Amino acid sequence: MIFDDFTIARVLHVASIVGWIGGVWFVTFVVMPAIRKTEAPENRLKAFHRIEQGFSAQAKAWVLLAGTSGFWMTWRGNLWGRFAEQGYWWLHAMLALWLAFFVMLFIAEPLFLHRRMAHSQTPERDFRLMVRVHQVLSVVALLTTLGAMAGAHGIL
Repeated sequence: MIFDDFTIARVLHVASIVGWIGGVWFVTFVVMPAIRKTEAPENRLKAFHRIEQGFSAQAKAWVLLAGTSGFWMTWRGNLWGRFAEQGYWWLHAMLALWLAFFVMLFIAEPLFLHRRMAHSQTPERDFRLMVRVHQVLSVVALLTTLGAMAGAHGIL
């Protein structure tokens, strides 16, 4: 069996999505509820920030690998025209989701989110908002993944 660069990119792309979105789901549906159960409301944001630091570097690496491999496959396969076709809506969904996380991880967090979390005047409200944002992004990621897998395999 011969592996070409496109196949390797696809394997890396799927692995990066598993690490990235799997991590988001773990944080959203395991870590955040555990914090909610074990920490006082005013301490939840600080607890999350402490725990999240361990996943932040991984999330950044997975998001970069997903973007790089996705771009490589699009360029290598000359798939740009698919972005103009309605049937490939899931490509737009993948790109939009990736952009949202890229902006959050590489722009918003370093510029102001980390500082806001560390010095929040309303930690209870900010934690609830962060949970809600994670929940919405998790559902969007699930729908995007389902659409992408169905589309890539000709179901859509």
